Amino acid sequence: MVNKTGAAVLYPSGCMLGESPMWHNERQSCFWVDIEGCTIYEYSFPDKSCRQYELSKRVSLVVKGSIADELIVGLQGGVARFNLLNETLTMLTTELNADWKSYRCNDGGCDNMGRLWISTTDLKHKKDAGALYCVDKNLQVSEKLGKLSISNGMAWTADNKRLYHTDSVTGAIKSYLYDERTGDLEFECIAVHIPVEKGVPDGIALDAEGKLWIALWGGYGVGRFDVDSGEMLGFIDVPAPNVSSCAFVGDALDQMIITTAKKGMTENDLKGFPESGHIFIIEPGVTGATVFNCVL
Repeated sequence: MVNKTGAAVLYPSGCMLGESPMWHNERQSCFWVDIEGCTIYEYSFPDKSCRQYELSKRVSLVVKGSIADELIVGLQGGVARFNLLNETLTMLTTELNADWKSYRCNDGGCDNMGRLWISTTDLKHKKDAGALYCVDKNLQVSEKLGKLSISNGMAWTADNKRLYHTDSVTGAIKSYLYDERTGDLEFECIAVHIPVEKGVPDGIALDAEGKLWIALWGGYGVGRFDVDSGEMLGFIDVPAPNVSSCAFVGDALDQMIITTAKKGMTENDLKGFPESGHIFIIEPGVTGATVFNCVL
């Protein structure tokens, strides 16, 4: 059963482009970023406080790394390690075949082997200009998917045999057969297609029942979908039109945080939806699937 009541504000971050929500169990906190604000946010569940880490570059992705108190981040400039104690960045690789003056990293994730999957996009989201890469523990970079416009949403099934991924402009969440040993992908099918009037698929998360949660940009919420039938099974209302991503959080992964954005909204739009850009929370009625750490 999916809780269909609206999500509540967890923290009024007012992000221009909120993205990349993540749970960090050891720190008992959740993270997210404001890409255009060049800021990482950390909200502590025990003391209900929020800390901001300001960077000099656009930051689009944060994942847990192999070193305590450090994150692996995707930037306009490549992939780096960010130390949460002294707030320093250490670049790991810039070799993502991108001109960083007009490109930045976008969404990504970690597979069960700890490899980092990270995408690139043109700053104006030029058609077919981006790609999806895999970075292994030796910092070897390999291109996995090319000719992407806005690569978003990555989630592996519990058996590690499939990867779900979307290029948002297509409206389709594709299923790829995934070889965990080599990291190779083979297109299988379109698992879910989002009609234009329902919004644009952005970030995604899998629950423990194998159902896919999709943040709907322009769709005012997050939908829960069956990957076999493509049917929407439930919906969480969010009082912001541009819903960008979602993640399960908490010790039991039984809560969900949802990022939103103000980007592209007029003053009148913001009067109608003043909570746009905030991060929201809800108990969806199901628990989340395991998310892996990065070995970098």
